[in-house]
Amino acid sequence: MRLPKKYIPLSMAAGIKKALALACCLSLLCSCSNKGNLSVIVAGSTSVQPYAEILAEEFAILYPGSEIDVQGGGSSAGIQAAETRTADIGMSSRHLKESEEAVLHSFEIAKDGLAMIVHPDNPLDNLSLDDVRAIYAQEATLWSDMGGNGHKIHLITREEGSGTRSAFEELVMGTSVISPKAIVQDSNGAVKQLVSNDRNSIGFISLGLVDGTVKALKLDGSAPSIENVLNGTYNLHRPFIFVTSDEPQGEAKEFIDFVMGQHGQELLAKEGLIPPEKGD
Repeated sequence: MRLPKKYIPLSMAAGIKKALALACCLSLLCSCSNKGNLSVIVAGSTSVQPYAEILAEEFAILYPGSEIDVQGGGSSAGIQAAETRTADIGMSSRHLKESEEAVLHSFEIAKDGLAMIVHPDNPLDNLSLDDVRAIYAQEATLWSDMGGNGHKIHLITREEGSGTRSAFEELVMGTSVISPKAIVQDSNGAVKQLVSNDRNSIGFISLGLVDGTVKALKLDGSAPSIENVLNGTYNLHRPFIFVTSDEPQGEAKEFIDFVMGQHGQELLAKEGLIPPEKGD
């Protein structure tokens, strides 16, 4: 017996319904998966990175479903990532060059002091900026040149392209050059660890990262502190900046607004950074 053309057996109809349901579920899963993969990428300065991670975690708590992916790479890499739009937000711990300012939007989220650090057992407590410059140019090579012991000074520095190094070169070195014999490290954390394990070393790191494993030196008699940055007696500080290729939109704008707002600024202050409007 031939079945009418429009007649579909119940077993076949059930199979079609299952297939359609499966296709619908797969479509929804794909849609959800794509949404889950959408995120704001923040990349650049390893000095800014740990603070950006704290801000991103708090942002995710306040705005469930948001995803802020924070990556390192250095200030120059972060600026380039913003310029090429491979990151939604770049991070820099140095001032922008004129050519960069011409094509980027920038937001100073905080100021950070730079601290000269030595091993806690180092008897020295104070150096002048001229002393530091002489040490890093290797015009002075022994701690006895600075009134300390007779051991050779081991120089620790950051890598080329680092915002921390750029700020140090600008604020301390001037026209002098950091000795090529200095040991190069790729993060503030690595500098701090190396200095904490070497009694004859000297390095420079973010003021907010100083702890009991190292000693932060006074410079020209002024201790590295937020108070002294604010009152102008400690001049070794640099900006922490977010940069974008275009006027921020969407979740990137929401994150920047959060960071620049009261809640974000309170978090940064709690971590030892200085609000930009108070550090000018």
